[in-house]
Amino acid sequence: MAYPPRMRPGTRATRVSLQGKISVTISLENGRQVSAKLQQLSVTGGLLEIAMYLDERTRADLVLPIGSSMVRPRAEMLFPMVGGYGYLQPFRFTHLWAEERQILDTEIKEVLKQTVARATRGPASGPRPRLFYMD
Repeated sequence: MAYPPRMRPGTRATRVSLQGKISVTISLENGRQVSAKLQQLSVTGGLLEIAMYLDERTRADLVLPIGSSMVRPRAEMLFPMVGGYGYLQPFRFTHLWAEERQILDTEIKEVLKQTVARATRGPASGPRPRLFYMD
């Protein structure tokens, strides 16, 4: 059993914004399943957009289709917030195998590479125009 690494105080894990492109299945301890969209992801947890929030400290199994793999970590839900189309439900991983952590880390790095590549080749890569002129 592998656990998320403990970071130095003040150091946060790298996060990527997925903007709801990945659907997640949440399996609760009572057998109920809930669908959600993954908004943000890191190797320590993430943020879900969900129609009906889950209580803080609820434990659940997640099914995350990442790349060509399925990652099935155990997670604990954190305090929910009202979002645009339902609720934003943060979570942290409580059980993550080393192989699953490696898959997540690789996917996060790939998304970051794609984001940087898009930003450097677009028309906005030059100097920004001045918005205000002082006379």
